[in-house]
Amino acid sequence: MENFVVSARKYRPATFRSVVGQQHVTTTLQNAIASQHLAQAFLFCGPRGVGKTTCARILAKTINCEFVEEHVRKSRPVSELIEAQPDIVPDALLAAADPDNTPFELEACGKCSSCRAFQENASFNVHELDAASNNSVEDIRSLVEQVRYAPQQGRFKVYIIDEVHMLSNAAFNAFLKTLEEPPGYAIFILATTERHKIIPTILSRCQIFDFNRIRVDDIRGHLRHVATQENIKAEDDALHLLAQKADGGLRDALSMFDQMVTFSGHDLTYKDVVQNLHILDYEYYFRLVDGLLTENLSATLLLLEEVMQNGFDLHNFVVGTAEHLRGLLVCKDPVTVQLLEVSDNIRGRYVQQAQAASLSFLLSALNLVSLCDREFKQAKNQRLHVELTLMKLAYLNGAVQFAREMGAGPAAASNGEDKKKSSVSAGPATASAAPPSTPTNGQLVADGTAETRVAYGSSNDTAQSAPVQKTNNQQPTANNQLAHAPADPEPIVPVDSGVEELHDTPSIEDEAATEVPTTSQLRDTVPHVEIGKPSIAGHEPGQMPVTAAPLPPRPGMPLLGKPLGLASKLPGLGSLKDMQAQMAEQAAASKVVADTEPSGPVTGLPPIDDALLQRVWKELTEERKTHSMSEFGVLNRPISADEHHLIQLRVDNPVQEDQFNEFRAGFLGELRRRTGYPRLNVQAEVVEQQSTGRKLYTATDKLEYLKEKFPMLAEMQQRLGLDAD
Repeated sequence: MENFVVSARKYRPATFRSVVGQQHVTTTLQNAIASQHLAQAFLFCGPRGVGKTTCARILAKTINCEFVEEHVRKSRPVSELIEAQPDIVPDALLAAADPDNTPFELEACGKCSSCRAFQENASFNVHELDAASNNSVEDIRSLVEQVRYAPQQGRFKVYIIDEVHMLSNAAFNAFLKTLEEPPGYAIFILATTERHKIIPTILSRCQIFDFNRIRVDDIRGHLRHVATQENIKAEDDALHLLAQKADGGLRDALSMFDQMVTFSGHDLTYKDVVQNLHILDYEYYFRLVDGLLTENLSATLLLLEEVMQNGFDLHNFVVGTAEHLRGLLVCKDPVTVQLLEVSDNIRGRYVQQAQAASLSFLLSALNLVSLCDREFKQAKNQRLHVELTLMKLAYLNGAVQFAREMGAGPAAASNGEDKKKSSVSAGPATASAAPPSTPTNGQLVADGTAETRVAYGSSNDTAQSAPVQKTNNQQPTANNQLAHAPADPEPIVPVDSGVEELHDTPSIEDEAATEVPTTSQLRDTVPHVEIGKPSIAGHEPGQMPVTAAPLPPRPGMPLLGKPLGLASKLPGLGSLKDMQAQMAEQAAASKVVADTEPSGPVTGLPPIDDALLQRVWKELTEERKTHSMSEFGVLNRPISADEHHLIQLRVDNPVQEDQFNEFRAGFLGELRRRTGYPRLNVQAEVVEQQSTGRKLYTATDKLEYLKEKFPMLAEMQQRLGLDAD
């Protein structure tokens, strides 16, 4: 009985052209051989079964081929080689009419002695090492010893180290020098599935090639080639399902192919593959969506029971449902149908079912299934969790249709108006109708947002559809003018997401009603901190000031009257021009303060009550403590005022002096107001640090200092023989 050879070994690629799905790697290696730019070390990375070791063997075979040696390295024409050594010329060039001008891909001839030895696994120039079982320093040391010997036949000795990430750190370090500067005849090819486990010093010494997962169509084509060579009749759907199940690995696909051929014989059908590999068939999902579209909940629940009775995992069923809905969504547009990696027969069924399902149903159903997938692991009763999702999906289409009918009917508009009227507060105020731009409940349901809200089961539609109404409490006067009071801050309009609106709510109230009238205000005659003179000239302290026009606002103070807008709540939302104007005003105000400060001592001032000054200073210092500990540290120090009402604040360094000058204006104004001394002034002064003499750091320094202070200590040390330590 002949020994059976698995398809993964029997149909293993022997040339660069036969490698499946890795053209970017094979083309680069062929160009490197043709241009004689071969590196001394290669690193092949990628998932399992994509051709890393295969490409390493093909590279080792090609660079030692006699045809490559004569034609590429010695630059001998093909016609000359055909006359002299026809047994090393590839068959494609032998059959060509003009071999010298015939373009061809550089491949091993497969006929020379070196190629035959490689095909029979008898080549002495190729050494394969399994790093999973030879991962110690001694194994690498023996490999380095072998590298010293030149090849007996051929030009290169190739060392293929598979699963190189299994080497220990000590073995990697022992391999560094040889890998960086090997002999001219040595080439190292490292293969791994876990590139992140290789130390960076190894990566920097290699040319890295990343192998991709093989596409489903490429795997299916290779399986079709193998089936043709083995005289096996196989359905396209069966081969496509095997390619999908392989997850990008050609070796896995060939292993499953051999298993299916053993099960079903030489007639491989789609049904046999589904039965033997225990795969959830497309038919389950097509039946599921048909039941959901017709709102047949009983059939849907019975389908779920059938899936469980067949031994399938519920989580896999949920994930497969999400993938099926995604496929239907892709098939809604003919342009994106190509994104669906299925056979032509299955693709036709997808397109047919996608036409029967609405876009809103597919989007909402996909959201619900994704939510079920995320919460599946946390559910105590997982079957009930899946059944609840199927119940929602069964009546989702009707819920969306009901929402559309509500939005299209005239009752929705009247319902919205009733809610607006009921939201107006009772009293003498006049109720205002909602602006035309305010959406009603019916309008909210009519758009696409309502459909998504129905899918998520939100109950905020009623709260959102009732807009906030404003009341007008102003009474008309005899002159038909409105007497205004300071307006209350506008209420925040609740939105569905719980975030404040970033724009003003439109109002139909009179714009004049929201303005704050100019009122007569009483002004004191205490000199201001900023200008240093009375607010109203000609009035002494204690007299009743007269009504005057409002003064311009102080720099840095908010405007009185109208409530602050969004720009004051959220700094940085204003325009650049407003920010530049504000900075210019602050600079002008600072200049005014500097110009109006008294330049010399003021005489003829009443004496200061020191107890009052100390109490007020302490109060202001404690208030600063809650605001900023650094300002508290600047102010928390003893102070006193001279006869000129000047306080010298002694600070420790220029940083504290600059910090005090930043808040000096506000602090000085509050100090003058509380103490009642309008000419009071504060100046910061840096105190020079006095030298405290030499520093005693070590024990010897301390001992010498004590000996100078107490001479008897030196005599005691000498008698007792003591050291400083």
